[in-house]
Amino acid sequence: MSIQLNEGVHLHVLPTKKYKTIRIMLKFRAPLNKKTVTKRAMLANLLETNSKKYPTQTALRSALSNMYGASFGTGVSKKGNTHILSMSINLVNEKYLSKGDNVLQESIDFLKEIIFQPNVTDGQFNDKTFKREKANLVDYYDSLFDDKQTYASLALQELFFENVDQQTPSVGSKEDLEEISAASLYEYYQDVLNHDKVDIYVLGDVDENEIRSAFKQFEFAPRKVLKSSSFYNEPAANEVENKTEQQEITQAKFNLGYTTAIFYHDPLYYAAQVFNGLFGGFPHSKLFMNVREKESLAYYASSSMDTFRGMMTVQTGIDGQKVDQVREIIALQLKEMQAGNFTDEAISQTKEMLKNQLFQSEDNAGAVIERIYALELAKETILSIDEWVARIEKVTKEDIIEVANKVKLKATFFLTAEAK
Repeated sequence: MSIQLNEGVHLHVLPTKKYKTIRIMLKFRAPLNKKTVTKRAMLANLLETNSKKYPTQTALRSALSNMYGASFGTGVSKKGNTHILSMSINLVNEKYLSKGDNVLQESIDFLKEIIFQPNVTDGQFNDKTFKREKANLVDYYDSLFDDKQTYASLALQELFFENVDQQTPSVGSKEDLEEISAASLYEYYQDVLNHDKVDIYVLGDVDENEIRSAFKQFEFAPRKVLKSSSFYNEPAANEVENKTEQQEITQAKFNLGYTTAIFYHDPLYYAAQVFNGLFGGFPHSKLFMNVREKESLAYYASSSMDTFRGMMTVQTGIDGQKVDQVREIIALQLKEMQAGNFTDEAISQTKEMLKNQLFQSEDNAGAVIERIYALELAKETILSIDEWVARIEKVTKEDIIEVANKVKLKATFFLTAEAK
């Protein structure tokens, strides 16, 4: 059930008796913009730490502990042209408690406090908290550089996309963080509260009318929401862009980015999932079997699809001396897929693994909400698991070959050891 609380503010109640907990998730959605990405990441850090009523981390954690150990977290992510600031609280369903506590209402009040009463004085976030969280974010950015797999992945993204907003990591950058002050961030937060599209999800054994009346207390102003698409389509390249970088590392990273022109819930979306599983998504895939196992050319080799940006990425960890062989054998695996050189048995195995992933995700309330939210972003109706499975089952060998022939290499990034 979806209820409009105000223009641009929707409450989605998802009643189910499957879980003993209740998950509440708020999603603040804005167009992806390099100028605001870092601010939103910083907001996520600050709002998770304290508020006016709970001015320290200890006070905030104590409040959660008093709600029978409820867990609260924030985060940022991007899907295509959209940047999303999320808040989530997971709580025990009071129906399973012997006392008559109203944990659900307490949790909703807690969220209201965090959102509308942040730790602010004289029009700026609390200075001590702001400085500490800014330092924490700097440490986090430094850790991304130290994690070479992540570093190579972000470097490929920068090379692959022509649009500067798409090049920017969803968590922002150190350079942009330097320019943010406690006052400018609070000013931006007002903009988020007044202009972001807001979706609130409540999943669990709940009464819809009770949830509706509780969230009507959230005083979100009406906001005009642009009807722009969440999808970003990177044009295919005439020439592949290759970049090599040298650092002090023991294991080289060779990552490849491909355009696919296939998007979430396109007619070919399900075939793309099967293709990815066969190509590099699972342990029986061509990349795993041929690049890693048979030829021993890689410590790891896998592929993944980003269907909000029509992109496929291949990530490998290799011996830097063997990069040309790796490049060749990956290209050969794609040609094999395009020629239909894969068995019906491999297709069946892949479909079974995709279905298992789907069924396992049903046990995770957060994953269920994320899937429903992705459908909302794609402006699609909610699909049941049975419908999803049926669409996977319908994928034919011809569909998979059609997907393989849409996959075009656009960029490669090679991170290798410095020459001795």
